[in-house]
Amino acid sequence: MTDFQNAIEIQNLTKKYDGFTLDHVNFNVPKGSIMGFIGQNGAGKTTTIRALLNIIKIDEGNIHLLGMDYLKDEIAIKKRISVVFDELPFQDLFNAQQIAKILYGIYPEWDQQIYENYLDRFQLPQKKKVGDFSKGMKMKLQIAAALSHHAELLIMDEATTGLDPVVRNEILDIFLEYLQDENHSILMSSHITSDLEKIADSVTFIDKGNILISGYKDEILENHGMIKCSKKDFQDIEKNDFISARISDFGAEVMVSDKFQMQRKYSGMLLENTNLEEIMLFYVNRTKKEWS
Repeated sequence: MTDFQNAIEIQNLTKKYDGFTLDHVNFNVPKGSIMGFIGQNGAGKTTTIRALLNIIKIDEGNIHLLGMDYLKDEIAIKKRISVVFDELPFQDLFNAQQIAKILYGIYPEWDQQIYENYLDRFQLPQKKKVGDFSKGMKMKLQIAAALSHHAELLIMDEATTGLDPVVRNEILDIFLEYLQDENHSILMSSHITSDLEKIADSVTFIDKGNILISGYKDEILENHGMIKCSKKDFQDIEKNDFISARISDFGAEVMVSDKFQMQRKYSGMLLENTNLEEIMLFYVNRTKKEWS
């Protein structure tokens, strides 16, 4: 087994398209943890994941998965990772049993017993064509397949999008079970930040191809805060002290990245805790500075 500290290491990953650049992206996913990869649709999450999997050729940078070079050791890596996309990669004509036969031929570590246990747990029929499955059933089938060959790294690309809250919770619980093994790691791309607040250890936030924040989720939430004040009081807040401000008829909501310093500086104003969704929204509007 390769000895490694980070399940994923990305250094200066750059990919240029006409009208969009993934610009010197850097972040690590520590082994044994879940990293939430957040950003708007089109921010660069899927491009980054496709680069990790060598589906697209990059212009610059280094990528290591499970301590191995993503190009040189691609075959060895792909035996030890699982990927779940937002769309089912299996043909609609196949059923769950036929899919298992295909995967058994691909993965040396395929475990039919685990797969059947997940099918039972998810109440998925074995002989029904997957084309007749609901979106939730298709996602559960992908996850059952992904977790049935003892993969050490799970990469999820918008996997919970479009699922109802009950199914999403069920899937999040499965991920937490998977993480009970400290050799397992997850990179979970999503724009549903509430899911990541429940389960992620760390968060990387990408916007327009640039990494804006990457770190432990609890520290990010602890450091950021929202000043709520009147429009008149807002005039007293220095531009350099906030990320952006949402102005309405009722006053101003002002996102700050150093809650404790701002608490001392603007002690007369109300400063509240915030969440990942608000942080994402206010950073996305950072170039406008003031918006409504």
